[in-house]
Amino acid sequence: MNEHTIDTIIRDRARITPDRIAIAERGRTWTYAELDERSDQLARGLVAGERVSTLTGNSGEHVALMFACAKTGAILNPISWRLAAPEIAYQLDDAEPSIFVIEEEHRALGEAALELALVQPSLEIGESGEGAGPAPSDADPLFLIYTSGTTGKPKGALLTHANCFWTNLSFDLATGIRPDDVVLQVLPQFHCGGWNVQSILAWWKGAKLVLERGFDPARALELIEQEGVTTMMGVPANYLFMSQEPGFADADLRSLRLAVVGGAPMPEALLETWAERDVHIVQGYGLTEAAPNVLCLAPEDARRRAGYAGKPYPYVSCDLSSEGELLVRGPNVFSGYWRNGDATAAAFRDGWLLTGDIAERDSDGNYRILGRLKDMIVSGGENVYPAEVEAVLHDHPAVADAAVVGVPDERWGEVCAAFVVAESSVSEEQLREHCRERLARFKVPKSFTFVDELPRNSMGKIQKSELNVPA
Repeated sequence: MNEHTIDTIIRDRARITPDRIAIAERGRTWTYAELDERSDQLARGLVAGERVSTLTGNSGEHVALMFACAKTGAILNPISWRLAAPEIAYQLDDAEPSIFVIEEEHRALGEAALELALVQPSLEIGESGEGAGPAPSDADPLFLIYTSGTTGKPKGALLTHANCFWTNLSFDLATGIRPDDVVLQVLPQFHCGGWNVQSILAWWKGAKLVLERGFDPARALELIEQEGVTTMMGVPANYLFMSQEPGFADADLRSLRLAVVGGAPMPEALLETWAERDVHIVQGYGLTEAAPNVLCLAPEDARRRAGYAGKPYPYVSCDLSSEGELLVRGPNVFSGYWRNGDATAAAFRDGWLLTGDIAERDSDGNYRILGRLKDMIVSGGENVYPAEVEAVLHDHPAVADAAVVGVPDERWGEVCAAFVVAESSVSEEQLREHCRERLARFKVPKSFTFVDELPRNSMGKIQKSELNVPA
């Protein structure tokens, strides 16, 4: 019996609350009945198992297509419009979609990718009017989402209906969304978080989702007041840029009862900035292969455990390997990489998903993410976690943003190099002294490079490989 398929969410909502607003986007709103009807129309042109690739910004139409895939057993492959044409062509050739939906705004990029790709999918979804076929099962894939590819070529993570069901249920049990919530969604829909962090859960609960094409910090602050936004999710960069807006101090944030952060550790200084506006940000941690929710800090612990990602969500288990790597197990963990058995096997050890992230666990079972296993710096035989040094730098009042990487050193093997975005005048020596007072000597950066901004990927994560390390 299949009880955990995502198509039931929109069918039930269209039956129970048909006239309630499901999506508010610039220029229009979608009721639950309208979203269900449109997804039915699109479903008539899809078949089970086929891949439907998309190159589109956030939109209600994209949501309708996702539910159409859910109703038919098709697999949605949302591709980032921030990629270059050769990168998109690689994903198309790897996924082999039968349909490639290109939004007009990204037409030139999509056509350039198709010129490079071997596959030539249809650019339209037909509406044959035929039945959709057998209902999807819990184990059927719903999303094919490619990882960022920080090492080697990107790999396509397959997320099943059951993965999405359980990750949304666990999220609801930990932080919750109410039927009367107004959810601000700024995360891109080409990322797992754009679906399984608040969005699908909002539609499950019958809430209203304010869907933005992208993230604009000034507009986000305006929408919180205008729409009465009660909850949102973002990465640290989203909250940083909002706090740097001239209107942040006077913005009306009274409606915002729950703000969730994930994607990277949140600097404690930034948490304090938001707490001063009576908004307590709830830390979380996840990765695409876990659909993505893994750790969450209870709202009542937001300040007491500042800097921690929290405890495993309900139905999720975590542990630490002998190397300190965070391990994850649960029904949210993905079924594997698309057509890549070797990579799938390498992602697991004794049934545990290997996250590649180094963490520590306190006596109460709360986890703190220290950094990527591959980013760990070994200086004179001592382990240095960049996140720890970055947190100290963020505590300096002149520092708006910071990143720390390891660089070769003849004496110590590796030393820390810091890249700093300053919002007021500060010298290298002042920052070095600030670190000396708070860190062991081997953790203090040997060099400080001032930059206008740090390179980030589509989810706001700092791309340390793109930093120009001083010789």
